[in-house]
Amino acid sequence: MRSLYPSVGLTTLCRLFGVSRQAYYIFNKRSMRNKLRDEYILEIVKAIRRVHPRMGVRKLHEIMKPEMQRCKIKMGRDALFDLLSDNQLLIRKRRRKIKTTISYHRYRKHKNLIKDFTPYKNNQLWVSDLTYIRIGNGFSFLFLVTDAYSRKIVGYHLAKNMETFYAKKALQMALNSSTRIEGLIHHSDRGVQYCSHEYVKLCQDYGIRLSMTEDGNPLDNSIAERVNGILKEEYLYEYQFADHDEASSRIDSTVYKYNQLRPHLSCDMQTPNDAHSRTGYIPKRWKNYYVINQQNH
Repeated sequence: MRSLYPSVGLTTLCRLFGVSRQAYYIFNKRSMRNKLRDEYILEIVKAIRRVHPRMGVRKLHEIMKPEMQRCKIKMGRDALFDLLSDNQLLIRKRRRKIKTTISYHRYRKHKNLIKDFTPYKNNQLWVSDLTYIRIGNGFSFLFLVTDAYSRKIVGYHLAKNMETFYAKKALQMALNSSTRIEGLIHHSDRGVQYCSHEYVKLCQDYGIRLSMTEDGNPLDNSIAERVNGILKEEYLYEYQFADHDEASSRIDSTVYKYNQLRPHLSCDMQTPNDAHSRTGYIPKRWKNYYVINQQNH
């Protein structure tokens, strides 16, 4: 205000705009306080993003709540969204480009056993899938086994090709780290790796029932697809891996961050590792916008 009207006194200026001197000082103090608050919030966001590079607003807000309460900062999720938008810190979605499911093969395709099934504890339902990771001018392939109840990655392996052997390694890792798997269902797409005799035999040896998607609808294996997307979009998108070993090391740390540090909307904003120790219904904090859009058309 003073820079715009350098020759006008403060009292006259306040009178001109219909405000008191006290209101002017309160406004200046509040503006400075809000500026300092916003700068502090942005620093926290940047610190979190150094660990979780593409974490979204809802999870950021949840993680930041204890620190904001400690500092007596009041900022809702919408206000945080606006602040990040003003500072070009919102995350844009990326699209998958490489097809990794080969479903035209001679092996038996199993029925979908989980249409109306909702797990109420860990090790009742595992979902498997694979995705690609760019390595130099080529690709490596990440096999994942995820517990559907807790969203915890219980087995994984990064391979140089999509052979069944590596899908089995991811599953064996999950089996080695788990106890009490009686009644476990393994759900996947109809990819050749999961239908192969070797993979099916490994499941049968442990008494695991096989379930598979019925068509190409990604919603039939949505949990596995979502975990793939989180790892790639939030943690791996910015890395240009020189070789397979470098990528493999990064995958290890990424799975740790995902399981141990990242709150999950499908687990009532708990980390998958914490949710894995629970039983019973876990509230979800998200809406299925795909289903809502389908119902509106």
